[in-house]
Amino acid sequence: MIAKVLAGTVLGVRGVKIEVEVDLTPGVPMFTIVGLPDSAVRESKERVLSALKNSGFSLPLKKITVNLAPADLKKEGSAFDLPIAVGILRGSEHFGDIEMLQRLVILGELSLEGTLRPVKGVLPIVLGLKSLGYTDFLIPEGNAAEAAIVQDVRVYPVRSLVETYRFLAGEHPIEPLTVDRARLFEEASQYQVDFSEVKGQEHVRRALEVAAAGAHNVLMVGPPGSGKTMLARRFPTILPKMTLEEALETTKVYSVAGLLPPGQGLMATRPFRSPHHTISDVGMVGGGTNVKPGEVSLAHHGVLFLDELPEFSRSVLEVLRQPMEDGWVTITRAKMSVRYPAKFQLVAAMNPCPCGYLTDPRHECTCTQGQIQRYLSRISGPLFDRIDLHIEVPALPFEDLVRKQPGEPSAAIRERVEAAREIQLQRFKDRPGIYFNAHMGPQELREFCQLDEPSEQLLRTAIERFGYSARAYHRILKVARTIADLEASDRILPHHVSEAIQYRTLDRASWVSGGWA
Repeated sequence: MIAKVLAGTVLGVRGVKIEVEVDLTPGVPMFTIVGLPDSAVRESKERVLSALKNSGFSLPLKKITVNLAPADLKKEGSAFDLPIAVGILRGSEHFGDIEMLQRLVILGELSLEGTLRPVKGVLPIVLGLKSLGYTDFLIPEGNAAEAAIVQDVRVYPVRSLVETYRFLAGEHPIEPLTVDRARLFEEASQYQVDFSEVKGQEHVRRALEVAAAGAHNVLMVGPPGSGKTMLARRFPTILPKMTLEEALETTKVYSVAGLLPPGQGLMATRPFRSPHHTISDVGMVGGGTNVKPGEVSLAHHGVLFLDELPEFSRSVLEVLRQPMEDGWVTITRAKMSVRYPAKFQLVAAMNPCPCGYLTDPRHECTCTQGQIQRYLSRISGPLFDRIDLHIEVPALPFEDLVRKQPGEPSAAIRERVEAAREIQLQRFKDRPGIYFNAHMGPQELREFCQLDEPSEQLLRTAIERFGYSARAYHRILKVARTIADLEASDRILPHHVSEAIQYRTLDRASWVSGGWA
C-alpha cells in the first residue's frame, strides 16, 4: 500500500513542497529512502523505527520504500522524520483514510523515544506552502509560535508521535495555536541597550546619526578603549523600527540557520552581527556542504560590525563587495543554487596604527611610518570605496567618564532619522532600486545634489587643500545631502558641505607623530 504525506523543505529562504511517498510491500524487511536525501535524511530511518517501537506501535515486517518528491531536489535536515513515520502508520493501516492528510503539512524531528524536537526553516516553509494554498500545519510544539506568526493558517502543535497519531485518528482534538502578532511584535522590538548610556563622543554620535539617516556605511578610527564597539552596538537602536515585512524576512533567515531563540517566533529588532576577524569566506557570505546563510545574511535589515577591520583576511573583505552592491548572495553548487538576502549596513572599526596609540595623547605610538602604511594597506580598496563616513574616535577624557548626566536617548535620535529617511523615500519613489542617499548614482547626484556658489567654493577649496579624489567628492555630496535632509532642507547649504568634509578623515590623513593632520 502507498501512503502520501505532505512535508516541506527550504531552498535558500524559500519554502518548497515535498511529497513523502511511503510504499509497504511484502518481502524481506528493509528500509530505503530515495529522492536525493542527505545523511541526516538517510539516518531518519533509525530514528523513525526506534520512535515507532518505543511509542508502542508494531513495526511492519515488510519492505519499506520512502520517496521524497520531487526526486531531483536535494533534501536536507531532520524535518522528514514525522511525515515518514505518519506515512508508515497510514500504510500499516493504523488509522483509516483521512481527508485531512491531503491538505495537512507535517514537519518534525523524532527522538528515539518518540518525542518531537524543533526543526529549522519552519517559517519559510509555512510561508512558501501557504502561497501554494496549504493552510493546515502539524508542527513540533517548539516551532509552533514561529509558524503561527503567519496569518490565515492553522497550526497544530504536537509534542510526540503518540499525540500525532491520536490527533490524526480523531482521539485527541488539538486547537490551532493563535498569536497576537501586534502584541508579539511590540514586545520583541525592545532593545537592551541605548545611546543614553554613551558618555561624551558627541561628534561621533552625530556622525552615526548621519550614517543612519542616509544608510551610509561608516568606519570608526580610534585607540583601544575609546568606545568604538560600544557605539557600534547601539547603532541599530537609532535605525528606523523594523516593519513587519522586514521582521518576517529576517526571521526566515534565522529560522533557516537554526538561530531563533527558543520560544521566540519573531525577530523584531534589527540584527547586530559582529564576526571575529578569523572568519572564513564561507562563514562571511554562506555556503558549506549543507548550504547555510553567512554573516552578511544574518545581518539582513541590520548591522554588520567588523571590528579590527585590517585584521580580516583580504579574501574575506573582497567577498563583501557583491552583497554590499546587490543586497543578496547567490551560492551555486553542482546540484543546486540558492539565494540569501543580505541588505545590511556596514559599521567597521580599526585602530589608527598597529599599536593603536597614534592618536592617543596619553600613550606614545611605537609604530614606524612603514608599519602604519602596511597596516592601512590591508583594507581592500573596493571595500574602502563603499564606505561614506570616516570618523575619528578619540580617547575619552576623564571629565566625560565621570559625568553622571545621561546622553540623548536612542528614541529621540531615531525620530530624526526616520523623518530624514521618509524624505528620501519620497525623493526616490520613481527610481527603482534606490531608496536612500547612499544608493545614489551619478545621475541622482547631478539631479539632487546641486550646490550653490558658496557651497561649491567651499568644496573646491577643500579638494585643493586636502587633495580629495573624485570618489571622495561624490561621497561628500551624498553625506551633505543626508545632513540637509536631517534639517528638512531642500538645498545643500555651506554648513552641510562643511560637516560632510569632516567625515572624510582617511582621505586627507597625514600620519604624523601625535595625530592627524
